[in-house]
Amino acid sequence: MGELFDAEQAVTSFGLLGFTLLIFAESGILICALLPFLPGDSLLFTAGLLAADGAFAGGRVWLLCLVATVAAAAGDQVGYMFGRRVGPSLFRRPRSRFFKPENAERAHEFFARRGARALILARFVPVLRTLTPIVAGVGRMDYRMFTLYNLLGAALWGSGLVILGFFLGQVALVRDNIEIVLIGIVLLSFVPLIVERIRRRRRLASDEGVEK
Repeated sequence: MGELFDAEQAVTSFGLLGFTLLIFAESGILICALLPFLPGDSLLFTAGLLAADGAFAGGRVWLLCLVATVAAAAGDQVGYMFGRRVGPSLFRRPRSRFFKPENAERAHEFFARRGARALILARFVPVLRTLTPIVAGVGRMDYRMFTLYNLLGAALWGSGLVILGFFLGQVALVRDNIEIVLIGIVLLSFVPLIVERIRRRRRLASDEGVEK
């Protein structure tokens, strides 16, 4: 891709351990949400694509699926615990624009209402997949529910994109146009966020119309 982050170079340069650490970090380490670009989607897809040629992980796609799922789930668990333990002190800061007590309350209400769907959908949206487990911890989302849907989301995202890359990597058209494919994956990852914003605006407009 030749941009801020080259997924293929990362996979080939850092190996399986680097792949694991990157997936773990993007899933729940707060500082990663502040980075300009860390495309976990294209990283997973590229790993699967290279595995199709036997150029990564010895072609063992099952191993990549297992590693990606475990790393993603573990990252979210760390993010949740960080939000639960450190979050309350952050939200007591009097002059913070984001870390306000009312935002913690909103987070709690948000995950009480739609936590399961939010956890799964956020997996496929850059930045949100890093912030969501932290906010879930701040909002004191039920830990058992969080763990269950965290594992489900990690499996769908981690294994799903690796498998997609593995099978599409065997298609000549995809393999010969990998840069375009990866850009398309990154753009598609923002679709759930755009759809949610459109729905939110429609709800707000509808509520304003009722009040009038």
